[in-house]
Amino acid sequence: MIKIISHRLFWPVVLLLVLFVVNLVAFPGFFRIEVKDGHLFGSLIDILRNGAPTLIVAIGMTLVIATRGIDLSVGAVGAIAGALACSIILDSPDPGSVTTVVTAVLVSLLVAVVLGLWNGALVSVIGIQPIVATLILMTAGRGVAMLITEGQILTVNSPPFKVIGSGFLLGIPVAVVVAAVIFLAAALLTRQTALGMLIESTGVNPEASRQAGVRARELLFAVYVFCALCAGIAGLILTANQTAADANNTGLFIELDAILAVVIGGTSLTGGRYSLLGTLVGALVIQTLITTVYTVGIPPITTMVFKAAVVVAVCLLQSPATGAAIRRWRLRHLARADRQAVA
Repeated sequence: MIKIISHRLFWPVVLLLVLFVVNLVAFPGFFRIEVKDGHLFGSLIDILRNGAPTLIVAIGMTLVIATRGIDLSVGAVGAIAGALACSIILDSPDPGSVTTVVTAVLVSLLVAVVLGLWNGALVSVIGIQPIVATLILMTAGRGVAMLITEGQILTVNSPPFKVIGSGFLLGIPVAVVVAAVIFLAAALLTRQTALGMLIESTGVNPEASRQAGVRARELLFAVYVFCALCAGIAGLILTANQTAADANNTGLFIELDAILAVVIGGTSLTGGRYSLLGTLVGALVIQTLITTVYTVGIPPITTMVFKAAVVVAVCLLQSPATGAAIRRWRLRHLARADRQAVA
């Protein structure tokens, strides 16, 4: 039992279950899933669909944080990707064409990769602190998105593009399918190969890793590019769901939600060991918390307060002091049991 309580995912999972219970009490049909026109609908499906962009960004953020870095520019990168895609579609003679949408998506993701290379170069080549390097793009990125949209909200009427945000594939929301594919790909690539170990070693001690032959610079480039690519995909999903590019609001604060999801999942901000499964649980906690605020009837403006409270609670429960207290309690329990056995 002590082993289970000491696991870094124990408290996040408990918190998620508590939120589920609160929602079930407030809304008895919370767990009901219906099939309409071959598509799945329900509160749980909504949580998965609405939380997909945050999960996608959090997956990339997890690998960045594992290298002892951070990426504050993911929201701006998402806004740029969405604005560029909508601009290309609107400028096309056939906005409803699948070819047009595919071209817009590919160009947007290519630009996201370039922005990831920019962040990677600032961090690994020039040696700027990650929080400062990515803050540069976070600040300038919104301005770039505004330039692309010319300060307007670009509304797009393109059914193929709308599918990315609100469409279904085999009855499952496309956003959920995309998030699942990215999660599985990242998990397989980092846990079934040596890549994950190399990322962790770079985060624990970059200089020692370099001397051991690990190509830390290339790894940093890779994780920042991957994180930017995830941000671009999330930005396209958010933009397609709204069928409009809003440079000011697309992906706003998503970097904070992604970091919160990573922290709740047990990944240390000091680098080293990370948990993609923990990040998945953390993203579900964040989105379920948002859903709970609406379900219970709490003013949505207080959502950030509840997010902060959740992170504080989880961090306290996962802290070394809490772990030491649990171990001391275990030792006292074992000693008491031994004394009773002797008596």
